[in-house]
Amino acid sequence: MRNTHTTASMIAVGSPVVDMVAQVPEDFLNRTRGAKGGMELVDAETLLQLQKELPAPPVRTPGGSAGNTAFALARLGVSSRFMGIVGADAPGAFYRSAFETHGGCGKTIRTHPELPTAVCLSLVTPDGERTMRTHLGAAAALAPSEIAPEDFRGCTHAHVEGYLLFNPDLMCRVLQAAKQAGCGISVDLASFEVVEAARDILPDLLDRYVDIVFANEEEAAAFAGSNDPGRCLEALHVHCPTAAVKLGAEGVFLLNGGEACAVPALPVNEAVDTTGAGDLWAAGFLYGLLNGRDLPHCGHLGATLGAAVVTRQGAALPESEWQRLRSAFGADGRPPN
Repeated sequence: MRNTHTTASMIAVGSPVVDMVAQVPEDFLNRTRGAKGGMELVDAETLLQLQKELPAPPVRTPGGSAGNTAFALARLGVSSRFMGIVGADAPGAFYRSAFETHGGCGKTIRTHPELPTAVCLSLVTPDGERTMRTHLGAAAALAPSEIAPEDFRGCTHAHVEGYLLFNPDLMCRVLQAAKQAGCGISVDLASFEVVEAARDILPDLLDRYVDIVFANEEEAAAFAGSNDPGRCLEALHVHCPTAAVKLGAEGVFLLNGGEACAVPALPVNEAVDTTGAGDLWAAGFLYGLLNGRDLPHCGHLGATLGAAVVTRQGAALPESEWQRLRSAFGADGRPPN
């Protein structure tokens, strides 16, 4: 695999979002438009109404797909930047401060003078599944004309969230600029709605720009038109050198060139909330990649972070857990017991 430098640095590109994580009963989703387990964009009024109907106040954490991955890599000691736009408001200040406090570089986080910081309401049902309703606000204001190769200079790897595919021109410009700067590129497909919306352009973008594609079972099925994980993996790999199909508790299938492997998920006592699980899995995988680990080892590191986050509400882990993970990853690169 490409870019196996121990001194590597990365930049994540996406929507800086403040997550509002709420535990809800299953029947709450029956009153909410959209499919369970997916993500839909909503206006500010709809989001406010959903918050009013919650059975208990939500928990606030910094989030966003690429943001979660960047936060995790920064906590693991990888030199990390994030590119996106927050509002000139308290949630925006909260997001920037959290990223910089945890070791990230916020110089590529822009501020919009009028639009509010993006908010995602993550509705978590008793089975641990999360259903997201997002108001993008300032995050949607990032324009292709604002993206240049200079934003990526000095970075070994660029990780891009699939939600940018809702703005095809922006996604194309981000991928072009990252490639021109010499970055390896990974894309997380983010949700099956994204894949369905971008069906016409996604194969070509993967062919031309992307080195690694991450997909969960639903996203891979939407791309391949098949429910067979092996066929989905092959369909993605046709367009991308390295492909990963994540199967939740059943682990992940990985394919890089002629090397294929299945990496089991790590067992957990109780899965409380899957918010951020795929994002932190990507962070573990990329940590391994950037430190020269082989394909199965990268998958195991992804499984380690994925298992750690599903046992807690939201995508944020406490400092004690990060200390344990940093020690284990840094000592011998093996997942902690």
